[in-house]
Amino acid sequence: MRAVMLGLCTAMVLMARVADAKMPLPAAKPPDGATLFKQQCAVCHTTNLSEPMRQGPPLVKIVGRTAGKIDGFHYSDGLAKADFIWDEARLDAWLTNPQAVIPGVIMAYRQGKPETRAAIIGYLKELN
Repeated sequence: MRAVMLGLCTAMVLMARVADAKMPLPAAKPPDGATLFKQQCAVCHTTNLSEPMRQGPPLVKIVGRTAGKIDGFHYSDGLAKADFIWDEARLDAWLTNPQAVIPGVIMAYRQGKPETRAAIIGYLKELN
C-alpha cells in the first residue's frame, strides 16, 4: 500500500511539473516612461524648475518649448542658436542621435530602441 501511495504522489508531482512547463510565463512588463527617465536621463536632467540645474537643462514642459531657450541654463552654441520647437518627432530624432540634429552638441546619450524613446517622450509629454 505504501508503495502505491508513493507511486501516486510521484505521478502527481510529475504531472504538476508537466502542466507548469506547458503554461506560458507572463510577459515581462516593459518599464514605463517615468522609470526609464529616472534610469537614463535623470542623472543630467530634472523634471521641474525648483531643483538645481544639472549638466542638462530641466525638461519640464519640453514638448512645445523653443529649443535652447530656458532661463538659467547655459546652452552650447548650436542649441542656443537653434530655431525650432521641440515636438515628438524632433525629440525622437534627438534621442536617437543628438549630433545628427545639431552637430557639435555636448549630449552624448543615444537610444537605439524606438519603444524606449517613445516611452520617455510619452513621459515628457505628461509633464506639460
